[in-house]
Amino acid sequence: MSQNSQLPPSEAPFTTRPVEIVENPYANANRDYDSQMRLFDEELIKKYNRSVPRYTSYPTALEFVPIADNAEAEILQNRDENTPLSLYFHIPFCRTLCYYCGCNKIITKKNSNSGDYLEYLFKEIRHKRSLLKGNPVVEQIHFGGGTPTFLSDDELVQLWDFLHTQFEFSTKETADYGIEIDPRELRPTTLEVLRGLGFNRVSFGVQDLDEQVQIAVNRVQSEELIRNVMTESRRLGYRSINIDLIYGLPHQTPDTLKHTVEKIIDIKPDRLSVFNYAHLPERFTSQRRIKEEDLPTPAEKLTMLGDTISALNTAGYQYIGIDHFALPDDSLSIAQREGKLHRNFQGYTTHGNCDLLGFGVSSISQIGDHYLQNDTELPAYQEKINNKQLPAIKHIHVKIADQLRRYVIMNLLCHDYMDFKDVNMRFSIDPMTYFIDEIQALSEMQKDGLVDMDAKGIRVLPKGRLLGRNVAMVFDDYLNKKHQNRFSKVI
Repeated sequence: MSQNSQLPPSEAPFTTRPVEIVENPYANANRDYDSQMRLFDEELIKKYNRSVPRYTSYPTALEFVPIADNAEAEILQNRDENTPLSLYFHIPFCRTLCYYCGCNKIITKKNSNSGDYLEYLFKEIRHKRSLLKGNPVVEQIHFGGGTPTFLSDDELVQLWDFLHTQFEFSTKETADYGIEIDPRELRPTTLEVLRGLGFNRVSFGVQDLDEQVQIAVNRVQSEELIRNVMTESRRLGYRSINIDLIYGLPHQTPDTLKHTVEKIIDIKPDRLSVFNYAHLPERFTSQRRIKEEDLPTPAEKLTMLGDTISALNTAGYQYIGIDHFALPDDSLSIAQREGKLHRNFQGYTTHGNCDLLGFGVSSISQIGDHYLQNDTELPAYQEKINNKQLPAIKHIHVKIADQLRRYVIMNLLCHDYMDFKDVNMRFSIDPMTYFIDEIQALSEMQKDGLVDMDAKGIRVLPKGRLLGRNVAMVFDDYLNKKHQNRFSKVI
């Protein structure tokens, strides 16, 4: 743990000092976008390839503790009513099991469970809404899972209509209403129904278009199906479409993945998520169906990553960070260039000004400087709702010292930059003194050309962007050996 966490109160950070920054120091902090993905250094990636948190929060979820009685109600009641909302709904159901998946999902062939689950969602929504002051405006909604389109079209309409009875929806052009879909399970009318409701973003997993790979992971879907979904989504006017790919799957080779990436680039989604498959059968039972001898070697995975980055760079995609790419005119790319990008439990987002309110089993909320997580087991979640209890079971209150580190970590991951003057103005500390241990710890990365440090701040260089999490973890005051096997590696 950093020595700075032991500073006396007179030297600890505080936030009562007015922020007087006129210009955003993070706008175009990493200005060399044209070459940002070209510096793929295989040896450096091997050197720094270790288990690192993904930092969808700081402190990470591993630091959450059991929540005190009545704490969730007090947090909701004391929420700043002028802060807009981002709503997340977790739908845990899938009809088929994807063997690569490391999520807790309920596999069922029927919709019988979903209608019942909706009733629990409605009760949770009513309860939480009754505790909120004022009339908060919703600027962002995301349906995740599982497979949200496991819900029937009628159920999706029912949930959406119910939300309109509880919340005021923003009509701004920047409002984001997104949903994850499974192309294999769409009804003929689903995309049209969703667009008619107001959804303007859609995301779906492809993972790989090679048939042998698809069979090995139990997710078979044709290229024709993917193209049809894209064509229909474009016709209906969804303004942003995301596709997920995974490298490191069984029977994948650099050549087969290269063909998949070429086809996906031709389809031209607005955003792409390119994830590393982490084979952890001891933790995830579904992965036990994948044979280790069918997996590509670490060297092959490195080649896949390098080839994919090169192809996306050539096709004009901007590297956002931590597996994510977007076209230059996508709102994520624009927000990054303008220094307004944020990161939370939904990943990279343009709505960091919102409180995140999660609903459903295992969902996570961020209300001000409070993180809360619902029960992760469906029966326990349902029991709480039946007993008219709020469903959060874990919680952490982010103290001032953690707010400082969170701010630094998130700017490094979103904008590849830590501006010393900005941090000084916001937290009334001298960053070069306060973070002297961390700056010294970065010296080797500076020698390797991953970061550049001077009197103005710390900049992640193009060669270091793929290793941004390694840079960020230097500022993590909680990280220790007991957590190392819980995080994913860079590749």
